[in-house]
Amino acid sequence: MTPQGPLVVALAFDGAPMFELSLPAEIFGLPRPEFGPRWYRFASASVDGGPIRTGAGWQLSVDGDLSLFAEADLIVIPGWRTAEPAVPEPLRAALLAAHARGARLASICSGAFLLAELGLLDGRRATTHWLHAPLLARRYPRVTVAPDILYADSGDVLTSAGSAAGIDLLLHIVRQDFGVARANALAKRLVLPAQREGDQRQYDDTLRPPAPTDRLAGLMARIMASPAEDWPVGRLAAEAGMSLRTLARAFTARAGCAPGTYVLKARVARARELLETTALPVERIAELSGFGSATSLQQNFRRQLGCAPTAYRRNFAPACTVQA
Repeated sequence: MTPQGPLVVALAFDGAPMFELSLPAEIFGLPRPEFGPRWYRFASASVDGGPIRTGAGWQLSVDGDLSLFAEADLIVIPGWRTAEPAVPEPLRAALLAAHARGARLASICSGAFLLAELGLLDGRRATTHWLHAPLLARRYPRVTVAPDILYADSGDVLTSAGSAAGIDLLLHIVRQDFGVARANALAKRLVLPAQREGDQRQYDDTLRPPAPTDRLAGLMARIMASPAEDWPVGRLAAEAGMSLRTLARAFTARAGCAPGTYVLKARVARARELLETTALPVERIAELSGFGSATSLQQNFRRQLGCAPTAYRRNFAPACTVQA
């Protein structure tokens, strides 16, 4: 079955990092017949359509030249040259034309430098690898550089942090296009965490606790498994075997947020799952996820995700008849 869905084109250029270049091919380019005919189409393009030599010294052939950008729904920039970020004029023109007609542009790691050089990050929040973030901020003062997040989504332009954060960004795009269930299934195939929030710190997996090898990790796992339980800070401290002050420091170091915030994030995560996979009314979802009332769920949902639960369900849930 030949895919008929959105066309994703990855930019290939001399010196391109192998790992970053492989990510869009892995996420969007492998045959996935179980996802149906509307799955992504994928191609790679160099400026002139000729082969390129990666940063690892490997020579790679590509599918075509920059004319592929004219049909692309999403263009992935797998890194760029931080020391000499100037963009060749044919590439500049092709990327700007694609963006102007509505294609999304997504960068991995140092690819943010190319987008910044084009002026597409001016006035926007963006990220890159933490090592490159100070240089990006100095060179492009109109860009709001967030050095400690996994990815930033401005709708038509998206950026990600260090190499592996590109996986988080690309799965985020799948989640936007096809919903959480599809993105989770793909993550499972890749043996990856289903989701890491874009605003997480680059080093910490806020909602995916590590293996329960210590009391704090075990506590985090229990919160994720049962977010609807009552989790007052006193109980958290007792189960972690810590004082309140030590507990706060430990959660901040491990999860990047306060204990109470972690509980709220876990509850929102459960609410999202229920919105996507069941037809339960919002009031019932509020109860099952630990918010108690639809009003509390709506307030926290908007605070974390910027939309109402009903809008989220319209965007991300398939027609669903599951009842519980």
